[in-house]
Amino acid sequence: MIRKSEKSDTDKIADIWLNTNIRAHDFIPACYWKSNFTSVKEMLSTAEIYVYEDETENKILGFIGLDGDYIAGIFISHESQSKGIGSSLLNFIKTMREQLTLNVYKKNLQAVEFYLKADFKIQQENTDKNTGEKEYLMIWK
Repeated sequence: MIRKSEKSDTDKIADIWLNTNIRAHDFIPACYWKSNFTSVKEMLSTAEIYVYEDETENKILGFIGLDGDYIAGIFISHESQSKGIGSSLLNFIKTMREQLTLNVYKKNLQAVEFYLKADFKIQQENTDKNTGEKEYLMIWK
């Protein structure tokens, strides 16, 4: 089930955020993600977030974060990846928006492929000022 996040979800989604970033972005030192954990956790408690919850186990398996029409990220727990949860979250949001944009690291090939399959188009290549890594700005209409 997909639902809007509640304040009580913050700890779980923050943990998913941290663990997913460390695993998906092994080209960025883990200390970068850990050093941003507290500030991200604070932002998560007030952001527009939708969670994918396994109702039988009452367990959050992933989430999508939005800032208007910008997807701040889709994060799926490691054990729940490649099971359609990211696609479900993305398709859910597509019913609520006419256009979506996002940034994805160029080296995160699995994520780039995921968004291309979801009909996102690469608009431009930039450099993330915080990490120095190349990233794509992608758009869906």
